[in-house]
Amino acid sequence: MTDSQLIREIKDGNVQLYNELMRRYERKILAFIYHMLKSAQMESMAEDLCNETFYKAYRSLHSFREIEATFSTWLYTIARNTVLSELRKNKTMKVSLEQSGHTPQTDVETLPLQTVLRNEKVSMVRDAINNLPEKQRSALILREYEQLDYQEIAGILGQTVSSVKSLLFRARASVKLQLEPYFMEPIFEEYEGMNQR
Repeated sequence: MTDSQLIREIKDGNVQLYNELMRRYERKILAFIYHMLKSAQMESMAEDLCNETFYKAYRSLHSFREIEATFSTWLYTIARNTVLSELRKNKTMKVSLEQSGHTPQTDVETLPLQTVLRNEKVSMVRDAINNLPEKQRSALILREYEQLDYQEIAGILGQTVSSVKSLLFRARASVKLQLEPYFMEPIFEEYEGMNQR
């Protein structure tokens, strides 16, 4: 059954099918929300905001019009708006790990050197992405991690396709610039999902 068929059935009163719709998108929406929250060190809220996203989508399903957007684009838009709303609410409460006095401890000696270096590189890439302006970060996450096409990203961000391409170009350039001092080799080739397209 396609998303459209499921939505028609749900709108006609077969509400238990909403669980199937959730099952199809839950992991992707949760991952997207998690990445968006990372820059504010609020990842622990990802599951709650994912649930809130699906609740809002369910409550508004009657107003969803397929001619305006695909269901996934509509759902990502709700998720993004939910996260941005939460980030605005918690802006004054932002506390970094250093300020909280809690720093995660890892016994580096038990890990092979390659694993330690790889984890460090991945962490640096994530930090660079988290330093991006919100629209660039969202566009990059949707493209590289969620593998959405330019049209879908444009719909979610309320931008044109050419604006999305521009956002992605600037985001990739910024990440590369932030990481150049740390890596001699080209970094984008090392990380799947971070390659230029």
